[in-house]
Amino acid sequence: MTNRGKHTDAPGGGAVTGRTGEEGARTGAGGTRSGDGGALSREGGVRSGVGGAPGGVSGGDGGARTERLTKVYGTGSTAVRALDEVSVTLPGGRFTAIMGPSGAGKSTLMHCVAGLDAPTSGRVFVGGVDLGALPDAKLTRMRRERVGFVFQAFNLLPTLTARDNILLPTTLAGTKPDGEWFDTVVRTLGLGERLGHRPSQLSGGQQQRVALARALITRPEIVFADEPTGNLDSRTGTEVLGLLRRSVDDLGQTVAMVTHDPAAAAHADSVVYLADGRIVDVMDAPTPARVLDRMRDLGGAA
Repeated sequence: MTNRGKHTDAPGGGAVTGRTGEEGARTGAGGTRSGDGGALSREGGVRSGVGGAPGGVSGGDGGARTERLTKVYGTGSTAVRALDEVSVTLPGGRFTAIMGPSGAGKSTLMHCVAGLDAPTSGRVFVGGVDLGALPDAKLTRMRRERVGFVFQAFNLLPTLTARDNILLPTTLAGTKPDGEWFDTVVRTLGLGERLGHRPSQLSGGQQQRVALARALITRPEIVFADEPTGNLDSRTGTEVLGLLRRSVDDLGQTVAMVTHDPAAAAHADSVVYLADGRIVDVMDAPTPARVLDRMRDLGGAA
């Protein structure tokens, strides 16, 4: 894959450098078991490997995966290997959380898989499409049409109503929105009475609902959420996490979320742990206590 450099066409884009550890782990019904061949979660969960081809049992036809994904910032003695041959599948129709100590490469992984940042080497596939094979114009179109973004900052346009903010991706693409899908998303997220309001007239939780609806409106292959509850109080944050969960369970969406919060990660089907640029563990059926214990084992906060 040629290195096109960093892309910033999506709101809130940015890369956080970090490095992650070396060994994979296999999760199963009986707990976590380390193994040299990578990591496999039970019942269609996340599957990963280090230095090899990615496995992956997809929960659907969508989702994303990487093969030996490497990202290096800088050159020579100042080079930082943010990602080190990461092979992982984010299965379709499932909710995956990405965690790790500060500077572990969580956001770098998300931005590379989302096509916002180009890897130094390795391959990225979204819905079966090899991003490295796309020219810039088609990559931009793919991001606009097949990838949704929800960030810590809501990134709503203040002069537009909630309805117009939700429909902004289709407006920019010059396409006609699917009215039935729009109604389904609005109903699922409880925005029916707020469509005529501008962001300044909405609470933080309502603004994040609008941002989530905007991410879902094009029926993307995958939605990436980067600390989506970071600017919200605990009650509103729990509400937004429940909506992300519903987008998977009720709408069949695929969600990958970077978070530092064990309680947030517990809403996911699986948690992928990074340390020193590599995947070190995968946990199925996470609970806040299990996630917190694993983060303590990794030696730091997410």
